[in-house]
Amino acid sequence: MVKKAHAFAEHEWKTLSSRPIYQNRWLSLREDLVELPDERTTIYGVVTCGECVGILPFLDSHTVLLVKQYRYVTKRVTWEMPTGGIHAGESIEAAAQRELAEESGYQAGRLTRISTYHTSKSVMDETAHLFIGEELARLARPPDDTEFIEVQAFPFTDALRMVLQGEIVDSMTIIAILHAARLRGL
Repeated sequence: MVKKAHAFAEHEWKTLSSRPIYQNRWLSLREDLVELPDERTTIYGVVTCGECVGILPFLDSHTVLLVKQYRYVTKRVTWEMPTGGIHAGESIEAAAQRELAEESGYQAGRLTRISTYHTSKSVMDETAHLFIGEELARLARPPDDTEFIEVQAFPFTDALRMVLQGEIVDSMTIIAILHAARLRGL
């Protein structure tokens, strides 16, 4: 007798074996042999990227900074908030401040965490931590020389419109802007 699928919805899958496929300094790919709750087995590919941060910087209560850059994977230019990975031994907040400084030339006097989520629930192991940055102070520090970005100030309502009209396509930025709009009662 076959049990209904919903009876297994909360059952943990068992990893029977794991085999590394590829690794570089930003990600790794492995292939797992997994036993499903109904005792069948399947192959499961997992990309691990670790943790990342995103910070939506407010110059003032009505103006945000966004960065424009070409994204190789999607073959397009996008508007986003400053984002990046967390370095080994670095706190989440320190990573957010570092990324903000590298990509925009600012430091936040106040960070407010607004969301932590999994960027892909099915094949990628990556957790994103999102912040709002306020009380910005300009830094004398030069930007990261490996990034080719343009920084621009936008009225927050324009950034929200860009999300709602599909002009901003980065999930971290979309989630941060929608949370910020909710917090502002928009």
